[in-house]
Order: sequence, then C-alpha cells, then structure tokens
Amino acid sequence: MAGETTPARCLYIIGPQCTGKTTLVNALEEKYCPSETTPSAQGLPSKPVVIQEVARSVLKEKQFSRHDITSSPSRALQLQKHILDAQFDAEKAAISLENPSSWYISDRSGLDPIIYARLFVGEEGAREMLASDKWEELERRMKAGVVMLCEAGSSWLVDDGTRLMPDGRKEWMRMDSAFREQLTARGICYTVVPKDLVSLEARVQLVHDCLSRM
Repeated sequence: MAGETTPARCLYIIGPQCTGKTTLVNALEEKYCPSETTPSAQGLPSKPVVIQEVARSVLKEKQFSRHDITSSPSRALQLQKHILDAQFDAEKAAISLENPSSWYISDRSGLDPIIYARLFVGEEGAREMLASDKWEELERRMKAGVVMLCEAGSSWLVDDGTRLMPDGRKEWMRMDSAFREQLTARGICYTVVPKDLVSLEARVQLVHDCLSRM
C-alpha cells in the first residue's frame, strides 16, 4: 500500500509440513530475541517480531479439522482463505510498530495456504486466492524479504494430531515440488534448507548467512 515501509529483512520459513519449520523459527527467535543473559546476534538492526504459525489458531478458532482439508473441497478452500487472512493480519500488525527498523520472522507465509488450496481444491481455488488484494500485498513483502524453503524428505516426520500429514513419501515430495514450482512461477527468490542439514545449529547459521547478505 502507498506510504507503507517494508521491513528490510522480513524472513519467511516455509515448506511442506513436518520439515522442521517451527523448530527452526524457535531457534532463530532464541538467537535474535535473546534474554538479558544471552548476547544479541550482531549485524541486524533490531529484535524481530516473531509471527507464529497462524494455521493452528485458525483451525481452532474457526472449528476446522485437518480432515476438512482432504474430505471437502469447499471447506478446504474456506479454511485456506481464513489462513491467508490471518497471515495478512499478522504481518500487518508486525510492520505497524513504531520502530522503522522493525522486521519479522514468519513461521510460514501467505503462499502456504495458496499451495494447499492448489493441491487439495484445484487450480481454480488457487487462482482465486492469487487474485486477491491481500495476496498482492503479501507477495510484495515476500519478494522484498528472505525466503527459506525447508526441504521435504527429512527423518523427523511425526504426527502431532493437528497438522495434515503427507500420505507417504511420494505425497510429501509432491508438496515439496508444489512449493518450488509456485515460488518460481511468482518470481520469489528462495534458498533451500537441505533435508540432509540435520544440525539445528547449522540450519540457523545458514539462515543467518542469508540475512547477512541482504
């Protein structure tokens, strides 16, 4: 929107479910939002706002279940639209702070619900979301930020009873491909967090290096 300042280093941790996104976000929060006894990371203008995954709160607040995503295309599209709205609101709140150097770390992005709509509803549903004013603004922010794609195929696939689980490795990798295809189609630059990069410390360092280059 006119007159709005985009943070210099908004950071998005995205990718298929169960690829270590939230674990990585929590580790980044510890690094960039240190306690009084922990030294602050160098080279960044201020502590970030951390946007936690909005999908969980939407599922609870709007009374959806993960089964709605696969059992009802209309419910699935409705859910993904709610998630897009919640992501928009969360980012808007993060950049409305008075500090002009404020930035945020986001657990997922506005692109995630569009990809899930494409996979579980169809191209028409995804196109409808891509045409929205809210996605237009979210996309602009992603292009101005740092996007890290957590690669599928890692060894920590665990069912927590809430999020949608991939139906086998083939389905998991199909989701991974969907993220890469949509990022490329939208002209959004991204860096892959390799599935074989198991060390959390190494993952944090990779993200930090990408931020530092910005």
